[in-house]
Amino acid sequence: MENLERKYGFWTASAMVIGIVIGSGVFFKADDVLIASGGSLTTALLAWLIGGSIMVITAYVFSQIATRVEKVNGVVDYFEEAYGEKAGYLVAWFMTFIYYPTLVAVLAWVSANYSIGLLGLKSGVWLLSAVYLVGFFVLNCASPVLAGKWQVSATIIKLVPLFLVACVGIVSGLISGQTVQSFSQAAQGVPTGGGLAVATLATAFAYEGWIIATCINAELRDAKRTLPKALLLGSIVVVVIYMLYYLGISGVLSNNEIITAGDNAPVEVFSLIFGRLAGTLLTVFVIISCLGTLNGLIMGSTRGMFSIASRDLGPCSAFFKKVNPSSNSTINSALIGFCLSAFWLMVWYGNFAGWWGRFMDISELPIAFLYVIYISLYIFVMRSFEDLGVFSRFVAPFLATCGSFYIIWGAVQKDMFIHFLILTAIITICALPFMKKREN
Repeated sequence: MENLERKYGFWTASAMVIGIVIGSGVFFKADDVLIASGGSLTTALLAWLIGGSIMVITAYVFSQIATRVEKVNGVVDYFEEAYGEKAGYLVAWFMTFIYYPTLVAVLAWVSANYSIGLLGLKSGVWLLSAVYLVGFFVLNCASPVLAGKWQVSATIIKLVPLFLVACVGIVSGLISGQTVQSFSQAAQGVPTGGGLAVATLATAFAYEGWIIATCINAELRDAKRTLPKALLLGSIVVVVIYMLYYLGISGVLSNNEIITAGDNAPVEVFSLIFGRLAGTLLTVFVIISCLGTLNGLIMGSTRGMFSIASRDLGPCSAFFKKVNPSSNSTINSALIGFCLSAFWLMVWYGNFAGWWGRFMDISELPIAFLYVIYISLYIFVMRSFEDLGVFSRFVAPFLATCGSFYIIWGAVQKDMFIHFLILTAIITICALPFMKKREN
């Protein structure tokens, strides 16, 4: 098997953490969190804070694991180290067939949705979703280095509008009194949205993605030092930006206006402060932001089947563990990632077409399932990392476990949770015939 070059440094890893996390979620889920909070800004901000705290403490625990395990695919390697090769294989199967492609599908749709809105078109969102899907898979296969540079560039670009909305919105809100009003008056006519746990689960989508940075572990220079720093620094930066951004929006729009504006809330804020042209320009920034996140997710998805095949496991392992010599990319693995993403895009389309009768939220449910895996790794840290201090070995994993259970509790209350659980079980069972390791 050819080796992947160590072509990425600290800034690419940090940009992956920040760039994947800060994307569509902060725009796509802002109104959902407020609705789930019953229209209360205080509850919504608490949900953002709890979700962010869970991410930071989880990233801290994973930074401890990352200093000890350095192979091909982050979380899969960690689980394999903790519970054996077969357990790691099943986690890799879940990541490859469910986690990566579901989020890729949703991000392709969100990116297309904003793009269609910018162009003023009434249709074409699903066609453009497919175009984005194909385009970024081709980019990651043809030039992984260029894809990494796009990740860094998109991260820098997307931070500009977030900081502007945060700073201008907060100042404007304090001057006009809108911030105080948003805290004191909950949105009217909002049905009970599920409460703090469901609101926190909604933030989990916005905070999710940092773990995908571990998939380039084997391609990082000095990974045992680079990755832990990137995980911790990136996660803290994200929480600070999100909280300031949400306060900025609430300083310009009332709670009811945020819910009414939906995904376009940041555009409305810019339009009110700077005029319609600035609002249009912000939409361009939002699209770049979403595409940066999509690129980061696809960077993980292209390596999914490779991480299985590199262990001589799964179907056609000799085929999927090949690395293209000219581009140093996992093209064969990427083909499976693309097909699976296209399948889950069809499932997402089915939600809006009414195929399932109810809404299977593949933007949130796979994340909750990943937290079950996290809990097992926290137990591994507490049981095995004897050289760590009390906080790193016991306190941090315990707090992360509590946060994970809270996210899972929110998922259990979601529509079609049982259906998604059954579908996940079926897909996992399909992995069993390929579990036996191939002889070289």
